[in-house]
Order: sequence, then structure tokens, then C-alpha cells
Amino acid sequence: SALIGALVALSIISLVLSLVRVEDVSLPPTVKYGMVFDAGSSHTSLFVYQWDSDKENDTGVVSQTLSCDVQGQGISSYANNPPAAGNSLRECLDKALQVVPAEKQRDVPAYLGATAGMRLLREQNSSATEQVLAEVAKTMQEYPVAFKGARILTGEEEGAYGWITINYLLDSFTKYSPKEHAWLHPEAANIFGALDLGGASTQITFVPEGSVLSQNEGSGVTLYGYSYNIYTHSYLCYGQNEMLKRLAKELIVASSPSTRVQHPCYPKGYTEPVSVSSLRSSPCTASSDPRLPPGDSTVTLEGSGNASACLAALRKLFNFSACGQSQDCTFDGVYQPPLRGQFIAFSAFYYNFKFLNLTEGQPLAVVRGAIEGLCRRSWQDLSSSYPEENPQRLPKYCANANYILTLLLDAYKFNETSWNNIFFQMKAGSADVGWTLGYMLNLTNMVPPKVPARLKGHRPSLWAAAITFIILTLLLGLAALLL
Repeated sequence: SALIGALVALSIISLVLSLVRVEDVSLPPTVKYGMVFDAGSSHTSLFVYQWDSDKENDTGVVSQTLSCDVQGQGISSYANNPPAAGNSLRECLDKALQVVPAEKQRDVPAYLGATAGMRLLREQNSSATEQVLAEVAKTMQEYPVAFKGARILTGEEEGAYGWITINYLLDSFTKYSPKEHAWLHPEAANIFGALDLGGASTQITFVPEGSVLSQNEGSGVTLYGYSYNIYTHSYLCYGQNEMLKRLAKELIVASSPSTRVQHPCYPKGYTEPVSVSSLRSSPCTASSDPRLPPGDSTVTLEGSGNASACLAALRKLFNFSACGQSQDCTFDGVYQPPLRGQFIAFSAFYYNFKFLNLTEGQPLAVVRGAIEGLCRRSWQDLSSSYPEENPQRLPKYCANANYILTLLLDAYKFNETSWNNIFFQMKAGSADVGWTLGYMLNLTNMVPPKVPARLKGHRPSLWAAAITFIILTLLLGLAALLL
């Protein structure tokens, strides 16, 4: 009878275990973090991103957690004091560690990407460039993060990563469908172009019709399992700060030997002293010209507030004749396929048009009228009307706005119709538009994805019931054996 009881108990145990449903159990994805410094020509910003380890087609779904503006100018301004470049980053690094959990900090990949300001410094003084980057690296290595390096991006990388950021934020690459509970790939026609204007360079990036003929400007990008053939080009020395230096030099040369020079883009009543030696020190204005005043003399720029003369002076900064009769050419002999689709214009494009208080979709005639009205205003009028505005930036808006018109219409070849395809904005959702998010997306794609582990398991409630039943069965079997 004892043997029969034991066999009955084992049979019941086997039956119960076979009835307990086995199912897949997914461990929750872990949150990962990354940080990228955007070391531009005029300032540096830090962005902290986060994403789940579970990825969509090997590309992390990244969101912005923090943005922090570094105090002071760009790191290229510390060529004569490299340690100060590293120390300038500390305040933002401290803020970043406050938003990243302590247990995750040492696994956070941290990068610094320098753009056109450092590209110019490298041309001028390669030794100082290396020292600045070394001091930046030294500071970041003092923090409990996985520092991956500080490097200078090429202009084409800057343009391509900005293009990735825009289309990622606007769901052009992939879009989640709650109805189908899946990520969908939108039509290629919904891909936006990117227009970036910084202090030392400007970039244009878009998907052209057909293939890119010039291999120098062509680039292949793969995201979410899809490949894109894009055109991107960066124009060094065509950022707004370097443009103003080049314009000042041309005006000074044309007026030499006078030390008081009329500046058509500056407001009436505004004056600005310019050291001739500062023009010689920049790679963008260093071309020797015997008409430049000798030595360290100072020239005073006097604003005249003439919009048409301002436009004419700005056009002389571009070599449009280098293209000849070619239609696939912008200026300086640079190849560009015909424009296609809609564009997001960010960075200095956005900030200058924000100051003009222009709304989206306004006709080009309205934009021109607003710029002409701005240029006619005196310095006394502007400074009293905008007391909160930076007094060094305020007198430059007329020049910047006219430069943007020249760049977009005459150089990139937008027209009255395609002008409506340009949207000036700096944010999409809660994230900033710029190259750093695209850079982070590319890095998450290169890191091997950690797919959430899937384990064979049982529901805890069923396991508890099964264990209870087994214990009771064993007790009954033992009692039967004793009896």
C-alpha cells in the first residue's frame, strides 16, 4: 500500500507540473545614458541623452535629458590658455552627474565634438589645437564617466548628423503606430533637409533626386534598417561671425587709407573699432592685401543703415562666377544637385529670424520688407527698444539677416516658391535641433545592442499553488506509509 501511495503521489506531481503553463518572460530593458559636448566656434553646450537597451532595428530610441550651456566662448578661444578650456566644462559636467543615477555613471559614454572654430584653429596653430583637446580630455577623465574621446568633426559629419537629428525628431525615419503596435517606416518623400548656420561655417544637407554625382559631397547613412544617400557640404569661413570679419576687411580695403569706414549693414549712429592685426590673424581673412593699413592700426566702422548697399557688399563675399553656366553649382565652384523637399533651418538661421519676429509661411516679400525696416532703424532706436538684447549682437542683425537671404537665395538657389519649404526652428518636441543627437544615434547603432533576455518561466502564482500541492501530497504519502 505504501508503494502504491508513493506512485500515486508522483503521478499527481507530474500531472500538476504539466498543467502549469510555461511562457516567455521578458526582463525589463535597462535605461542607458550618454553625453555629448558640442564645442562650437562661439560657445560650447552639453547634452545628456538616455535610451532603453531594447532597440528598434539596432538604433536606440534616444531622448534628451539635459542641455547645459558652458559659460564663456568656444574652446578655440583658449588657444593661449589651454587649461581654461578644460576647466570651462566643469559646471556642466557637475550638472550632468546630478541627472544620471550614481550606479550608472561609470558606464555613461561621454564625447566632445569640436566644429568649425577648432577646424580654423587647426589650420592656424595645430600645436595649440592639440593642447586644447588634451586639456579637455584631462578634465573629462577626472569625472566618473566612460570618456570616449574629444575630436574635431569634419564639416560633412556636422551636416550629416544635423540631418539625422531633424528627421529623427520629426519621425521621418520611423514612427510608432499604436494601432498596429509596431514601428513603421514613413515614405521617403517625408525626409527633411537640414540648413545649419554657425559662427564659422554653414552646412546644407538633403536627399537629392537620384544619386549624388560628386563623391566628395555624397554620403551613405543607415538607420532603422534603411539606407539613405544624402548630399552634404560644409562651407568653412561662411559662418556668420567669420562673414562679418570678411565683410569688415573688404570694406576697410575698399576705403583705404581712410581710418573711418562706412558700414552699410550697421545702424546709423553705431561705431565699432577694428584692429587690423585681428583681421590678419584669422585664416578666413589672412589673404595678404597691400591695401590693408600697416601694423596694428585701428579702423573705426561707422554704420550707415543702407539695406541695398548691405546686400551688394555681402554678395561680393561669394564667388558666383566660379560656377560659370553650370546649374548644379552654388558658389566657389562647389557642386550641388537641385534642391528637393522641405528644409529645417536652425542655429543662427533660427535666432536671426526669431529676432525679426517673423512667423512661418510668410511670403518672401514680407521677409524682405521686415529686414529693410530693421536696417533703417538707428542705433539709438534699437538700443532703447531692445534693452535686454546683447549690445554686441544687436547691431549685427541687419547684416546677418541680409547674409541669410543672400546665402539661401543666391547661393543655395531657393526661390520665391521654394522659400515656403524652409521652416525656421530650434526645437522639435522637447529636444534641441543640432548635430549632437544625430551623433549619439550613430554611436548607439555602433555599440552592439543588448536585446532584453527572454527566459522560460512560470507565473509565480501557479508555482506557489504547485509547490503547496506537492507538499500536501508528500505528507499524505508519508501518512499512508506509516499507516
